[in-house]
Amino acid sequence: MRVVPLFLTALWLFAQMPSRVAPGYDSILASRLRADLTFLSSDALEGRRSLERGSEVAIQWIASEFAKFGLIPLNGDSFLQPVPLIEYQADRTQTSLVVQHGGQSETFHAPDAIGNFPTETTVAGPLVFAGFGISAPELGYDDYAGIDVKGKVVLIFNHEPQETDANSIFNGKGNTRYNNNYAKVLNAGRHGAVAVLTTADPNHPSQGPARAQDQQGRRGGQPGQGRGQPQRPRIPTEALAEGGTTIPSFTVSAKLAADLFAAAGKTPADVQTAIDTKPSPMSFAVPNTRVELHAVVAERRQANSYNVAGLLEGSDPALKAETIVFSGHFDHDGIAPNGIFHGADDNGSGTVGVVELARAFAMNPVKPRRSLLFIVFAAEERGLLGSYYYVAHPLRPLDTTRAEINFDMIGRNEAPTGRGGTPQSEISPDTSNELGLIGTHYSPDYRAVVERANQTVGLKLNYKWDLDSTQQVLFRSDQYPFLLHDIPAVWWFTGFHPDYHQITDTVEKINFEKMTKVLKLAYLSGFEFADSPTPPKLEPKAKARGAE
Repeated sequence: MRVVPLFLTALWLFAQMPSRVAPGYDSILASRLRADLTFLSSDALEGRRSLERGSEVAIQWIASEFAKFGLIPLNGDSFLQPVPLIEYQADRTQTSLVVQHGGQSETFHAPDAIGNFPTETTVAGPLVFAGFGISAPELGYDDYAGIDVKGKVVLIFNHEPQETDANSIFNGKGNTRYNNNYAKVLNAGRHGAVAVLTTADPNHPSQGPARAQDQQGRRGGQPGQGRGQPQRPRIPTEALAEGGTTIPSFTVSAKLAADLFAAAGKTPADVQTAIDTKPSPMSFAVPNTRVELHAVVAERRQANSYNVAGLLEGSDPALKAETIVFSGHFDHDGIAPNGIFHGADDNGSGTVGVVELARAFAMNPVKPRRSLLFIVFAAEERGLLGSYYYVAHPLRPLDTTRAEINFDMIGRNEAPTGRGGTPQSEISPDTSNELGLIGTHYSPDYRAVVERANQTVGLKLNYKWDLDSTQQVLFRSDQYPFLLHDIPAVWWFTGFHPDYHQITDTVEKINFEKMTKVLKLAYLSGFEFADSPTPPKLEPKAKARGAE
């Protein structure tokens, strides 16, 4: 029923394009994108690492641009939303996990038990196995059904059930929004657990060392540093001082996990197979077993970074209370021993894109009916911290936020990274006009709007990432926290390349012609999201489909 009004609105919109949207559309210029990105990725900004001088310069530049465009600040008279961060280094030698069973006690350290928590703490409780740690009511699946984890430590598998089953309720062989450890720790906390132990699901195909690096890449680790790769800077882990996870999470080895399962007379592989077969939870209390976690911090400091946000108010007296979000992140990886991580594509391109669209919408004489929020997030590289903070402290109500367009790496042509390990998804022979959209399986309405707008722009749209489970792409940018709040949120992405998270990610390699087309498509799509009588809806039972 939603397709008809959206389709009619689209026809009307594009028929009226010369008078309604053409001024803003035509104002999006590659020359201005090049000038802005040359500054943002220059040596002067020192790689824009979170909580360092270069990122502070980026914050002030974005805010000054929003002010020039006449956007409305949402934090009093400021465009800055403080994001309280803790930067820390865990003490791996002192951090420990104590397992007590049947009168016996054994203490484990890294690599058998690896913990990262920003505050020194000791927590303890009986051990409960909680499957994959997932509560997905719309899929009829809940690992916490029938068990009480209040005041207890939960042990969970990584990933999600039925990963190799094309007919799985969990988006076949692709990912769903539940296949993320940070979200699982949040879920455990909501159920009253005091800590989480995560272990590898034993039946999951091995992806090699690069997979582990990719998983750390958005969690404050050292992404992209493999054999033969340039030396990475030492980047401390960061966490939200509030608004994020509140309970410690440890990763435990397969050997230790097997011992914990043996205390219940089970094996991890048998339990996972039983879960995958139905799928159905197989959660249980581990008898006579108590776990104590000691998180010790070697270094710690607290400081604020800032999300930068400005509002363009909608033209409709009623609908202007609703919001369409354009987002990106400004931070990158700073300075390494061998040079500056310029971050031209990641994510200077997305930052400049948000700023350019703010300017284009502001100068267009006709404003869409819903309001537009332009926001550039802090500390994405440290674990999506700015966007997680925003959804915990929204500047516009989340229940009337109708869609998000998130830019992260929109300036290059996808190419093999050359790093081995986790295989990349199949890459087209020519990606010079290709744009990936990540997350449209959660909103067919969203996809339909973009495809209709693309009839004007003419990009090749790629949806392969919604069918991918090996690179965990769905969780690796700032649209993900919005998706957890049932908002149609899609990552616009032109793909990985050999310069991803390297000092060679520089401005002269940007495809500005394609980047301009990406932003023009986002402009038309965002205008329709904001002007249509019926905005996109979220489809909780996500099922990815190809480019048909």
